[in-house]
Amino acid sequence: MKKTPSLAACILMDLIGYATYSIPLIGELADIAWAPISALIFFRMFGGWKGAFGGIFSFVEELLPGFDFIPTFTLAWLWQYFRREKHAEERTVSNTIYINPRKGHPVTNR
Repeated sequence: MKKTPSLAACILMDLIGYATYSIPLIGELADIAWAPISALIFFRMFGGWKGAFGGIFSFVEELLPGFDFIPTFTLAWLWQYFRREKHAEERTVSNTIYINPRKGHPVTNR
C-alpha cells in the first residue's frame, strides 16, 4: 500500500484551490491554470487508481464554476486514512490465535 500523504500537504493543496476565490473575475481564469496542476499533484500524492480517479475529479471540480469549495485533497486523505485503519484492524483480528480449551491446541480464526 502506498504511504498516505500528510494531512497538512492535503490541506495546503485545498487552500491553494480556494485562493482563486479571492480574486474576482480573474479567479476563474486562474482555475483554468490550476486545474491540470491540481490533477497532476493529486495523482502523484495518492497514486494508482485512486490517484487517477481523484485527479480527474480534482480537474473537473476546479474547472466547474462554484465547485471550488469541495476540499478534494482533504477528503481523499480522510478516506485513505480511515480505510487503512479499517484494514489494519481486520488484519489484527484475522491473525489472532485462540486456544481451544477442549483439545489444548491453538486454533486460528481463518
